[in-house]
Amino acid sequence: MTDDALAHARWRKSSFSGGGGADVPDCVEVAPLRDGRVAVRNSNHPDQGAVLFTRAELDAWITGVKAGKFDDLT
Repeated sequence: MTDDALAHARWRKSSFSGGGGADVPDCVEVAPLRDGRVAVRNSNHPDQGAVLFTRAELDAWITGVKAGKFDDLT
């Protein structure tokens, strides 16, 4: 993945991220990429890169979150 591909990605911020102010500092953005993967990054630090998922990986992650598989991490 080139930096150019991420630079031209159409990022979308999570609706749960709020205004991004001091009371809600954590913001997540996602972007579909041309090769079919999905990029995820911290919108507070977009220069620190992104994590790339295949659609199947992202589907598995979302399914696990909805099932409470990661609740012990909060």
